[in-house]
Amino acid sequence: MPGDNTLKGSRDNPGLGAGAWLKDADGVAGPAPPQSEAGAPKRLRKSEIKLYPSRWLMLWVFSAVSASNASMWIQYGIIGNIFMRFYGVDSLAVDWLAMIYLLTYVPLILPVLWLLTSRGIRDVVLVGAAFNCIGAWIKVGSAAPDMFAAAVLGQFVCSVATVFVLGIPSYLASVWFGAKEVSTACSIGVLGNQLGIAIGFLVPPILVPNVDDMDELAHHIRIMFYITAGVATFLFVLVVFVFQERPELPPTQAQARARNMPPEEYSYVASILRLLRNRPFILLILTYGLNVGCFYAVGTLLNRMIIDHYPGEEVNAGRIGLTIVIAGMVGSLICGIWLDKTKTYKQTTLVVYFMSLVGMIVYAATLHLGHLWVVFITAGALGFFMTGYLPLGFEFAVELTYPESEGTSSGLLNCSAQVFGIFFTICQGKIMDRFNTMAGNIFLCVFLLGPTDCLKGSLAAPSVIREAKF
Repeated sequence: MPGDNTLKGSRDNPGLGAGAWLKDADGVAGPAPPQSEAGAPKRLRKSEIKLYPSRWLMLWVFSAVSASNASMWIQYGIIGNIFMRFYGVDSLAVDWLAMIYLLTYVPLILPVLWLLTSRGIRDVVLVGAAFNCIGAWIKVGSAAPDMFAAAVLGQFVCSVATVFVLGIPSYLASVWFGAKEVSTACSIGVLGNQLGIAIGFLVPPILVPNVDDMDELAHHIRIMFYITAGVATFLFVLVVFVFQERPELPPTQAQARARNMPPEEYSYVASILRLLRNRPFILLILTYGLNVGCFYAVGTLLNRMIIDHYPGEEVNAGRIGLTIVIAGMVGSLICGIWLDKTKTYKQTTLVVYFMSLVGMIVYAATLHLGHLWVVFITAGALGFFMTGYLPLGFEFAVELTYPESEGTSSGLLNCSAQVFGIFFTICQGKIMDRFNTMAGNIFLCVFLLGPTDCLKGSLAAPSVIREAKF
């Protein structure tokens, strides 16, 4: 889920820089391109711009850290029935081990954005990798029936790491990659997070079988935690010795100008105030939060949904989660390619949101039929559109909020998703406990259906396009 604290227009419009500010019609400050003495946009010599092969190593290291952290988000939930019996807790307690990732993000995102601006990308990724490593080792000590508090602490520390890595991809892409490859690099960084979620769905049901003997169960859980801690430690060391702040020479003219921008010339507070007056963007925040919040709820409660209709199928529950994420990764790539070719942000966003609603309805209607192969198909279709909405939301936000910082707009989108994710997970879980799985899924469908009429009118309004020339 990308974020960036550089000005979006600097990517697509080399003449747009971040060193000067103009006033819009409302008297609100906004960026303007740097000018030469003659008044024309200043261009840099090609010798001042360079692409380094090491940029791919930086991207790989970051993506691996993001994948490691994301895999631990759903590590408990996908085998929630096993951990309920192991720790002697109820389903809501296990659900909170996933929801804590969502809760932590909301109060910490603005401080982390400030840290990214003031200290740079290396320090932010390093701190994130450190929290990820520490949290993973705390969870190693929680592999005992009386250590649920340690599990909560370890998951909380890992959730703090999420705030440091979730919004990095587009910033990393801007700092290290050229104008013609920045979107691809950003997509790879985002897919690293999705790959981690896929691993989190697939691996725990394989490593932790549903056995009756508690000592044997603790042994399997400990092995799983040792593996994740070992990987997290290796990646932390890799960040310490390999990950760099930025290349010696900038990859684009826009980045060269951004390096000279005084930090006091951009204010997150002013940017947020401008965004809160942007009605189409507020509606996008709502729809993005509803869509991604539903995805978080389905992922967190997937084990309970599958076990309710297909007892003893913990491994297949993980495979269904894997199917959702893999299909979503394909959907994200296709949507990104489609947007690059057509620039139809509004129409594509509307279609994919509507298809997410259709996918949720079909998934809810077929879950109880007794055929796992049907669930695989409908869950894959749901993931294709619901997760495919992720890059659409961020790209459309770029268009609606230009020329504001991507870091600010993506942070608000992510906050909305976390809040709705917590709300949906708690409510759907309670509905499933009181009634059944079908009722819980209908609850999500109703919320997804709510803003469809508003979407047509408001998001169809003309937006300022980031490629606009000054």
